Amino acid sequence: MIHIAICDDEDGFLFLEQKLVSAYMERHVYQYRVDTFSSGMDLLQQDNAIVNFDIIFLDINMNELDGIETAKKIRESGSNAYIVFVTAFVTYALEGYKVDAVRYLLKESDSLEASIEECLDIIIQRMNYQENRETFVFVEGEKTISPDDIVYIESNLHKLTFHLAKTTKERYSMYEKLDVLDKRLSRYNFCRIHKSFLVNLKYVQEIKRYYVQLAAHICHKSYLSVSQSRYNHTREQYIFYKGEV
Repeated sequence: MIHIAICDDEDGFLFLEQKLVSAYMERHVYQYRVDTFSSGMDLLQQDNAIVNFDIIFLDINMNELDGIETAKKIRESGSNAYIVFVTAFVTYALEGYKVDAVRYLLKESDSLEASIEECLDIIIQRMNYQENRETFVFVEGEKTISPDDIVYIESNLHKLTFHLAKTTKERYSMYEKLDVLDKRLSRYNFCRIHKSFLVNLKYVQEIKRYYVQLAAHICHKSYLSVSQSRYNHTREQYIFYKGEV
């Protein structure tokens, strides 16, 4: 799934940009989520969850905290998101280079839709994005979902519960061994941290002795236990994953 943030203090343009970005994603049949924010401060209140955005569209001329300063704080958070500046003025190129902005889009341009499409084409090509989908037979019925949406899988008395990202507001269950899912999902950067937990490293913010902290606002839990016997392996897998991304 591609996670996109759009930040603009003009409601009309915020709606327009959301509409154009969503239309692009629908046209290309990508799994996606678009979150909108009316100010830089509003976006930065996402705290650790900022690192989960793949693409961030930022209005430069915002009150209180402008797009450039917002971008600097986003980079300070450790985010590697593709930042796209949206502005009515082409006078910020040097500042944009400092935060590794990938594009500038002009608000008043008649070709805004074409510019957004060209911009997203380039970003997704750079991401080398491939839509991953897996079909599972749950108690609730057969479902095809993206492994990227699974935060962690919990095992309890031979019943597995799939905890999905908070935005989906869904959980699914099945009767299966966690070992089977561990093997099946290993190529999607899942890590067995405990006999009862298989976690998606994408959503891990930090590892301590003996627990992992999940990114804020992702699901109902903030921490998962790591067994002592799996701690070193979990830490190694996490460091390797962070090095790759």
